[in-house]
Amino acid sequence: METDEQLYPIAILIDELKSDDVTLRLNSIHRISTIALALGPERSRKELIPFLHESLDDEDEVLLALAEELDSSFVEYIGGAQYAQLLLGPLENLATVEETVVREKACESMNKIGEIMNEKQVQEFYLPLLKRLANGDWFTSRSSAAALFASVYPKVSTSMRAEVNNLFAELCQDDTPMVRRSCARDMSGLTKQMSKEVVANDILPLYRRLSSDEQDSVRLLTVQDLVTIAEIFGSVETQQLLLPSIRSAFQDKSWRVRYMAADNFVKLAATVPEGVLQEDFVPGYINLMRDAEAEVRTAAAAQTPGFSNLLDQATILERILPVVKELTDDPSQHVRGALAAQISALAPLLGKEATKEHLLPLFLQLLKDEYPDVRLNIISRLEQVNAVIGIDLLSQSLLPAIMELAEDKQWRVRQAMIENIPLLAHQLGVQFFDEQLSNLCMSWLGDTVFSIREAATVNLKKLTEVFGVEWALQSIIPKVLQMGSHPNYLYRMTTIFAVTTMSPSLDTDTIMNSVMSTLLPMVQDPIPNIRFNVAKAFETLSQELASSPEGVRNVQEKIKPALQVLSEDRDADVRFYAQRALQTASMV
Repeated sequence: METDEQLYPIAILIDELKSDDVTLRLNSIHRISTIALALGPERSRKELIPFLHESLDDEDEVLLALAEELDSSFVEYIGGAQYAQLLLGPLENLATVEETVVREKACESMNKIGEIMNEKQVQEFYLPLLKRLANGDWFTSRSSAAALFASVYPKVSTSMRAEVNNLFAELCQDDTPMVRRSCARDMSGLTKQMSKEVVANDILPLYRRLSSDEQDSVRLLTVQDLVTIAEIFGSVETQQLLLPSIRSAFQDKSWRVRYMAADNFVKLAATVPEGVLQEDFVPGYINLMRDAEAEVRTAAAAQTPGFSNLLDQATILERILPVVKELTDDPSQHVRGALAAQISALAPLLGKEATKEHLLPLFLQLLKDEYPDVRLNIISRLEQVNAVIGIDLLSQSLLPAIMELAEDKQWRVRQAMIENIPLLAHQLGVQFFDEQLSNLCMSWLGDTVFSIREAATVNLKKLTEVFGVEWALQSIIPKVLQMGSHPNYLYRMTTIFAVTTMSPSLDTDTIMNSVMSTLLPMVQDPIPNIRFNVAKAFETLSQELASSPEGVRNVQEKIKPALQVLSEDRDADVRFYAQRALQTASMV
């Protein structure tokens, strides 16, 4: 006879799932694995799973949580993979509900379970489930079925594969667009599990049917299928069997399909012979770059370096660059931004002289763009151009663009510029930075917006990591510490923030000899905010100094006495942070 303690977990679950409180029901679902662990594998199989199977009339949020819980990781609670099929029952029901996200999560969990099933389990349990869903009365079950083929296809016996292929083919010809859309979405995964012969005989006709579907929401999903099939075929077979489909995708009446074609352009181009590139892909690319829809032009612009990498230099100069030049004046800032993010990658393909003559004018034009994001995209990708032509040719136009961004009226633009400075410094070198950008970085420490000052301190830390402590000791530390005696308390506060942020990148000698001499006098600062931030800085520095005997001695002789003074401060906040820092210093 079962004791009350044995019945307790399942009874609690039943009560909670019957509650009117959605949050309580949701929490109970998230605790199913704990409950299953308490019940043990046998009772979980006999009681918990059947109960969950019958308790699926609930809010979508609760059903989604259940679909997440009942994946392959739950198998261990019911006795291992040999019982994995027991989880398919509740998930099958979840795969038929109206809410899309619940169905998708249920299918995801079923696929994970299918992966750990053996061939016998797939034959006896998974395939019958697949047939039931594929033949369901409602489109919801048929849509879900399309997502369940790929994970178990390798485990389907040879004698059954023709039947499975036919089942998928029926779904591809379903009267409901949502089902056909699911087939188009999941065809790639199934195709990757098939031999080239099966793809050619069975999948290719289905792809052609879906790629000419009246619904553009179906056609746009077939572009990825086209890529997958082309990658399975060789370049000759792709040319013979898929070239009409590729042309159709480039010229589709729906901009959404053309967008997908543009987004996958390089992947498709990599699957065809060189002659096809010249005859079909170059004109197709030019048309996409001149498309009436900005979204299509944006996607095509992002493919520029990848596609150009497949072409010879003459073709790039004569056919690609003219259309690239057109996009530098595109009315859409998103198009220009996408181009700015990629145009630098053309420099290694063109070489020094061609880059100077043809690419640099476009590069400098984008550096003067009215939208800061376009300029930022150029500046953050300078390394490739710099490697080809050198910084001297860039600096005259580069510096004005940087200065404009650094002083932009929108603080988020200034912040984005600051975040790119370490990358810029790495690309351009220490000499250029010291001559042109060092003062600019220091000026950000006095910005009126706190987020900018904070970003500026992080920037100094990253610059120290790029150029080294010796450089920081000569170029940055003196300027930062000089602000520690500034009449404006905000500058003194920035000094504290800067040295605290930079301390992990500094060596022990620099902290002891340079940083401490500035912070110790601030213990007597008249502003409480300064004093308690000094205490917080000492807490951080104590941890950094703990790695060396000399550092430990400084903590004991300098930091602890200063913190003792602050722990008796008249301000409560100062006392709190000082006492907390003292605890840290005492452990050193």
